[in-house]
Amino acid sequence: MTDEDHEHQEPGEQAIDAGASAGASTDGDADASTDEVDLSAVHDAVEAMGRPVVTAEELARTLDCTQEWASAALDDLEEAGDVSRMDVAGDPVVWFPTELERLADRERVVVFPERREVIVDQPTQFTRAQLSQFAHLADTTGSGGYRYVVRQEDVWQAPYDDLDSLLRTVRQVLPERSEHLEAFVAEQYKRAHQFTLYTHEDGYTVLQAASDELMGNVARQKLDESHLRAPIADDESWVAEEKVAEVKRVLYEAGYPVQDERDLEEGDDLDLELDMDLRGYQRGWVEEFLDVKSGVLVGPPGSGKTVAGMGIVEAVGGETLILVPGRELAGQWREELLANTSLAPDQVGEYHGGEKNVRPVTIATYQTAGMDRHRQLFEQRRWGLIVYDEVHHIPSKVFRRSADLQTRHRLGLSATPVREDDREKEIFTLIGPPIGTDWDALFDAGYVAEPEVEIRYVPWDDATYHDEYASAERHEKRRVAASNPAKIAEVRFLLAEHPEAKALVFVEYIEQGKAIADALGVPFVSGEMRHAERERHLQSFRDDRLDTLVVSRVGDEGIDLPDAELAVVASGLGGSRRQGAQRAGRTMRPAGRARMYVLATRGTREEEFARQQLQHLASKGVRVNETVAADASRHATDRPDADGADADGADADGADADTANADTNDGERVDD
Repeated sequence: MTDEDHEHQEPGEQAIDAGASAGASTDGDADASTDEVDLSAVHDAVEAMGRPVVTAEELARTLDCTQEWASAALDDLEEAGDVSRMDVAGDPVVWFPTELERLADRERVVVFPERREVIVDQPTQFTRAQLSQFAHLADTTGSGGYRYVVRQEDVWQAPYDDLDSLLRTVRQVLPERSEHLEAFVAEQYKRAHQFTLYTHEDGYTVLQAASDELMGNVARQKLDESHLRAPIADDESWVAEEKVAEVKRVLYEAGYPVQDERDLEEGDDLDLELDMDLRGYQRGWVEEFLDVKSGVLVGPPGSGKTVAGMGIVEAVGGETLILVPGRELAGQWREELLANTSLAPDQVGEYHGGEKNVRPVTIATYQTAGMDRHRQLFEQRRWGLIVYDEVHHIPSKVFRRSADLQTRHRLGLSATPVREDDREKEIFTLIGPPIGTDWDALFDAGYVAEPEVEIRYVPWDDATYHDEYASAERHEKRRVAASNPAKIAEVRFLLAEHPEAKALVFVEYIEQGKAIADALGVPFVSGEMRHAERERHLQSFRDDRLDTLVVSRVGDEGIDLPDAELAVVASGLGGSRRQGAQRAGRTMRPAGRARMYVLATRGTREEEFARQQLQHLASKGVRVNETVAADASRHATDRPDADGADADGADADGADADTANADTNDGERVDD
């Protein structure tokens, strides 16, 4: 090896060469022909080391030869195609039998029953979809590994009518029967059916336990006289009507979810006909809801949960209260109802800070409905159904008050009933069990396009790294990494790669949004933009007069953002799973191909955040790929401006008090 070659080696490689040279001159085996080593020797070394790869040093120890001789033998085997080499950070060179590489893309499932963990390498979509029915995706790796944990709440919420059906799904995805894991699933399924609420023939609510011991040692120990008015029998108690929601919460936290089988109020009659046909799976959702009386539709974005919701309004046939997080969604609901049902304008009212009209169908904001001075008005009305749109807001303190309306049918809607505070279990406690969890079936049937999702790791812009990132601290580091200027070149490259696709570019920071919009010559839709101008740009996008928009967090929910074929996430809200799924959902429609790229700056926490953001999608069976972007200095040709009049849209014309604060947040998770 020349001095020049030695200079270009990694430090670890230099150390290996030096060690090999030191041991070669005194060991008689050093003169032996490397032809004497075959693939079986490598297999022996792999088995001895207890891992699928070995270093030259480890092979030398196994064969009792010098490292130099082992390295030469491995080189010969590589040339013959029997082994492959890989450079890694900890061991500069490791070797493994080539046949293992050919098996690398096969699915492997390993169960750790004591920890109730399932580790899956290269899982199929079917396996991921089935695991999502009874397990929680806890972690993923860039190389295609998934770690699932079977928690008690996952079993409680599993969408199965009986234990045998649930266990069949468990057995479908595991390599062999696990008595320990199945015993845990059976135990938790039983716990979820120990307490039941039902309506007594005299009209009051009764809590029934599966045994006298459970009523005495659990319910009557955890609940007091404000919850239970009086015992009816050793296993039954009379429940205070206004405390039903609290009874559910207390027993859930004690490890016993309650089955709600009460006769819910029908409400005043509502004569309504839906003027559109439901798809087969939407009819199935309606039928399942009528069976359980309350539940949460968690179908994928683009599957028509709102349409199914209107079908449920028709089927229940009672006056309906629809709760939404903001005014814009209230207006959208009213437009949908008037366009697709037989309801007249005077039958649909809105109740929020802008207007306060109570009608047979009333759409109110969570915040208004939760205020004491308005809440009494809603409680006095004879609603037959309450719809909770974007139901993931329910666990927050202000919004959860509206969930105390427990005597009515309750319908939650959300593709992403997940929260970063891990309080999503309260959604199913207060509203009802999940409905429509099998995303895989809708992907296979073509009702919804399964998105092609890719994380792209973008190199640093050198000047930014040295001038800003290196000296920044904590949250400021996150902002600098998220706003890495090299991402602008990557966005332009991706748009050029998909020249015919209508694209939405999502950002978390106002300044970054303006910079990308200026570079592309397209509008930037944010909370700083006036409503009228925002709507003009959105309409241009709908009408195909504009093919690209840059959008802030204001586009995550609450505005009627048009569908796109391509979503590029230039920066996001930490590791928010909900935001990742919401942004991917902008592309998940039946027609065309859905693509989503998430950009993350290499060597920063953005890499971890990107994986976390896509965890909910991965748990539903969506495969997430990871690649490293090419040199960030590349610049693709700009897209032509499809609507010259809109190109000045990045200028802010004023502040929208409802959304401006969200767009300037420093990146911390803020739940409503």
